[in-house]
Amino acid sequence: MLKRFISYYKPHKFMFACDMTASLFISLIGMLYPIITRNMLNDFIPNRNYQMVVLLGIVLFVCYLVRMYLRFFVQYYGHVIGVKMQAQMRKEMFIHLQSLPYTYYDNNETGKIMSRMTNDLMDVSELAHHGPENLFISSVMIIGSFIYLCSIDALLTLIVFACLPFLLTIVIMLRKRMRDAFMQTRKDIAVINADLESSISGIRVTKAFTNSQKELEKFEKGNKQFVSSRKSAYKYMGIFSSSTSFVTDIFNVIVLIAGGLFLYNGRITFGDYSTFIVSINLFISPVTTLVAFVEQYQNGLTGFTRFLEIMDEKPENEKPDAVDMGTAQGKIEFKNVSFSYENKEEILDDISFTVEKGKTVALVGASGGGKTTICHLIPGFYQISEGEILIDGKDISSVTFDSLRKNIGIVQQDIFLFNGTVRDNILYGRPDASDEDIIQAAKSANIHEYIMSLEKGYDTEIGERGVRLSGGQKQRLSIARVFLKNPPILILDEATSALDNATELMIQRSLDELCKGRTTVVVAHRLSTVRHADEIIVVDGGKIIEQGTHDTLMQKDGEYKRLYLASTEGIDGRLH
Repeated sequence: MLKRFISYYKPHKFMFACDMTASLFISLIGMLYPIITRNMLNDFIPNRNYQMVVLLGIVLFVCYLVRMYLRFFVQYYGHVIGVKMQAQMRKEMFIHLQSLPYTYYDNNETGKIMSRMTNDLMDVSELAHHGPENLFISSVMIIGSFIYLCSIDALLTLIVFACLPFLLTIVIMLRKRMRDAFMQTRKDIAVINADLESSISGIRVTKAFTNSQKELEKFEKGNKQFVSSRKSAYKYMGIFSSSTSFVTDIFNVIVLIAGGLFLYNGRITFGDYSTFIVSINLFISPVTTLVAFVEQYQNGLTGFTRFLEIMDEKPENEKPDAVDMGTAQGKIEFKNVSFSYENKEEILDDISFTVEKGKTVALVGASGGGKTTICHLIPGFYQISEGEILIDGKDISSVTFDSLRKNIGIVQQDIFLFNGTVRDNILYGRPDASDEDIIQAAKSANIHEYIMSLEKGYDTEIGERGVRLSGGQKQRLSIARVFLKNPPILILDEATSALDNATELMIQRSLDELCKGRTTVVVAHRLSTVRHADEIIVVDGGKIIEQGTHDTLMQKDGEYKRLYLASTEGIDGRLH
């Protein structure tokens, strides 16, 4: 883990070296004061050499001016290095998140992922800056102070340093407990962030059902858990800090007593004794810094550990020798396909069917039968357990995910629009498209006139998830996005099931236009909208139980006929 952390310093080697050099001079300048103090007490003041007193005072003043600049350099550029490292980690995490399979997002909440990318990496950034600096300065100061104190009186120095093993014992004993406490705190913060993200995203639902009190109770539960885990962390931090501070205080007691006895016995002079008392802070100060570093290290380490947990997640399993499939013609074949989520209960069992180029196949059946799963398997969102899925005779597992998905357009019931303008969201279908292409896509989706009625037209902000648009407008915008992409294969997964009748009829005309000349897989609750499909497949319990045209299936007097008749008895003609 340490090796992986250090690797992030490589792009900043020069600035890091400058930072460490500045830190070294800060440490060396810090040692000047007791050295000058000793010379003044033992030589210049007793011998009334006031010129040297003034001269050394001026030298010390200049050195402190230099140290002020060096501290600014370390504080500023050290933090810049830390922020750049944080930015690099965040970029790598974002890129890696883009490569993770659907199953990862099925099992991990957005708020928890966001917590790792923001809160955790912020503490990693602080460790990246302060960690090496504190470790280096403290090490230099401890070694330097030991050598200098020995030059005053080696025996007294060894007596003082004999307390170090007790300090190390405390650090070792409490380090693991602090690490575990910090890790639990981070997990609880992630839970709060996940609940908060969910509550804010669903604020309109909360208001509609007047459930603000329920949301508060959910939030308070996570908040109390956070307080509890934080109390535990603070408990060990308190024990750690008070215990280590007690040991460092003992240093002063030892110096006072042992030094006093040495002075009484004539082993050291009054000047040396006074200098030793002043100089002991050269040792205590870096020891205190190292003690504080242990806390910062645990905080940053747990953040980096959680960062690595995401980075070590396996990306989508694309074969090393996968090839670019180019532009597809559109023939789709399922051959004995079985599928289960993470080796759990089987969702699809031995599914086989073919959709010829430019034809439309409709998947119908009761909810939970496996229709949407079939749609998710065509773009390779999930890996099948058995069988093959072919496009134009090529196994989709042998082609790159990007080239596969560029050939597929998806319109779903749950439309996701990005926070931005109308233009931005249509452009998502093909980022390099011209304004003329965007307008033509909008016209094809029957939304151009509405867009032009807006105050800023295509530059109108639509709000988070398109909150300023109606359901039909969102759907038509998503259809325009697919028109712009212009894929040979189209998947319509219950694209109109959430709309009212009038809006659905309007959207259906846009979808009919979109389907022309494309291989289309349709999942629909309203069976009347798919009766003209080239083939209808009835899926139930993960199996295909019937397939054929509408007329053929109606003559069989089977499940499709029962579903169709049941749906036409509904008020809106939907399958219930």
